[in-house]
Amino acid sequence: MKVKHIISNEFRLIFYLFLLSGFISCGSTKTIAYLQDAENFKYNSELDSLYDARIKPKDLLTITVTTFDKEASLPFNLTMPLAATQTNSLTSQPVLQSYLVDNEGNIDFPVLGKIQVMGKTKTQLEDLLKQELKTYLKEEPLVNVRFVNYKISVLGEVGRPNTFTVVNEKVNILEALALAGDLTIFGKRENVKLIREHADGGKEIIIINLNDSELIRSPYFYLQQNDILYVEPNKAKARNSQVSTTTSLWISATGVLVSLATFIVTLAR
Repeated sequence: MKVKHIISNEFRLIFYLFLLSGFISCGSTKTIAYLQDAENFKYNSELDSLYDARIKPKDLLTITVTTFDKEASLPFNLTMPLAATQTNSLTSQPVLQSYLVDNEGNIDFPVLGKIQVMGKTKTQLEDLLKQELKTYLKEEPLVNVRFVNYKISVLGEVGRPNTFTVVNEKVNILEALALAGDLTIFGKRENVKLIREHADGGKEIIIINLNDSELIRSPYFYLQQNDILYVEPNKAKARNSQVSTTTSLWISATGVLVSLATFIVTLAR
């Protein structure tokens, strides 16, 4: 009976220890939930506007000029030489080359020469090229500008850290985190770092608080090309990373004791 009493106390102690660790590991929703106080967030037409990406140095752009008379627009499309296929026949569709924006924010456009594009949106550049091409074309052309290398990177305490290509040239912070599999439970919601390089080469680190509903109106809510998001680990992750070999051995020893106690209880019955 004495043996059973001792074993019972040991089981009770182990149960309380595991229960206590469960309470400690449970985080408050105040540090986990995104966009808190969202019920106070109201639409404001003066503050809210559509985002449009602006061209920076080192961007890669594709620009197509289309007219009803295909021959007329040919000189204004930068195409690669037609490549021969395995059967030595030429491909029917030429491949467009990309324009690299130089450090001064210019591209070298066929016939027109150097054009300043830095700081312009794709729509503004399209309108500019239409205006410049009026001298050379009898009809108004259809001009289409697209970003080739619109990429963002997400790393740190997320499910799938990676670099992502944004096809529609528009992505906000929450969408970027969704692409990366969202924050892990160990990610600091109130201290996400946004690393941004500006057109003049200047660097900036911005602290983003995902808990704050005013993030929606932040000038940093929409990410620019080549932005980097870094999710810092919280204190719980730091504590977990500092678990020593001794602690691991202690946990293993506890498991052995539980197994031994179970064996003794079985024999004592």
